Amino acid sequence: PRVCVVGSGPAGFYTAQHILKHHGGALVDIYEKLPVPFGLVRFGVAPDHPEVKNVINTFTQTARSERCAYYGNVTVGRDVTVPELRQAYHAVVLSYGAEDNRVLGIPGENLPGVYSARAFVGWYNGLPENRDLKPDLSCETALILGHGNVALDIARILLSPLQLLRKTDITDSSLAALACSKVKRVWLVGRRGPLQVAFTIKELREMINLPGTRAVLDPADFTSLENAVKDAPRPRKRLTELMIKTALEKPGEKPVEGAAAPREWGLKFQRSPQEVLPSADGRRARGVRMALTRLEGSGDSAKAIPTGEVEELECGLVLSSIGYRSLPLDPAVPFDSQCGVIPNSSGRVEGVPGLYCSGWVKRGPTGVIITTMNDSFDTAQSVLEDLQGGVLDMSPSREGFGAVESILRSRGVRPVSFSDWEKIDAAEVARGKAAGKPREKIVDPAEMLQIIGH
Repeated sequence: PRVCVVGSGPAGFYTAQHILKHHGGALVDIYEKLPVPFGLVRFGVAPDHPEVKNVINTFTQTARSERCAYYGNVTVGRDVTVPELRQAYHAVVLSYGAEDNRVLGIPGENLPGVYSARAFVGWYNGLPENRDLKPDLSCETALILGHGNVALDIARILLSPLQLLRKTDITDSSLAALACSKVKRVWLVGRRGPLQVAFTIKELREMINLPGTRAVLDPADFTSLENAVKDAPRPRKRLTELMIKTALEKPGEKPVEGAAAPREWGLKFQRSPQEVLPSADGRRARGVRMALTRLEGSGDSAKAIPTGEVEELECGLVLSSIGYRSLPLDPAVPFDSQCGVIPNSSGRVEGVPGLYCSGWVKRGPTGVIITTMNDSFDTAQSVLEDLQGGVLDMSPSREGFGAVESILRSRGVRPVSFSDWEKIDAAEVARGKAAGKPREKIVDPAEMLQIIGH
């Protein structure tokens, strides 16, 4: 059987890996819009978390399998359509992730000085589409809307000592911009309370221990929580206890270095953004007006209801970290635009036999790499069951890449192979070595194609 996977992030690679491992004859082709593979492992994971990127080694083994092929620089939906892929393959799996961000839907969110977390992360991680972002870091206070790990990543990058970032694969131009940054205070604001934050303890601890930086948590936010958290699941309990301990620490209890820290960050709760306020000349953001909220219900299902009171927070940089969003890829694929997912059952796309989905486009943009791994194995299992159960049309006329290649050639598209990527990879590692970094990412696709002689 010939199987095609669209998208080369964790969802795509884990789906391919599972099919290859459990079906001795399957051939899997992976298509990717960019010349370079690995999706959010390359463009989403923070530069100072290199250990999380180790999964790239596993993905590389999968790509080097003689039954797997990688075709980068191919945009599905434009260079080749989903119906054309379905003609060429016995099964097609859509694993293209979430390439957009949720919008706040409030006045002023398009003012200069307001950025989506997705674009900001893409900028410091070398995502080609965000390479010209040029965020204005000339203010002292930044406000991040959101209480997830991405929000903490951004706060950490904004406040990290430069000598820590210099040793990472952060892009050269963002390192230069951060070197001139005036930002020394970062507020992370959420609509709900401390018991509803979405970040994890590892990220919080890292932020609390960041050198030269002080955590500012209001003890009043945590006073009555010890009882509320008694019966919570262990991860939530430990996370809350760490916030309580940090909030109640007397200034003298932390090493002196922390007391005199030139930089600080804090969490603000039960505040919902109403408007990004413009400067006097209307040219840029100068703050955010927020509605104070009260919580109805408890735990993860608690809802934030505005109380009628408002508060203004001054800041020159606003980062909206309220989630990623998947987009429809091709008119031939059903899409639930309300939930931002492809309607499916265990990865089988509703009403379209032979079409599957995995990862964020399947279940929404939540979870870490391990969540995506399990989710992708689940979809791959559905594909294997359908192959074995005779659900799919196994006619030999499906030629796989043979059929797609002529379509791409007729449209002037030249795919990038995995060995092409390995040349780009080698060039990045060599440039990084010269600068004492693990790699210096190439951010311009034209330059990538130049390296491989395209």
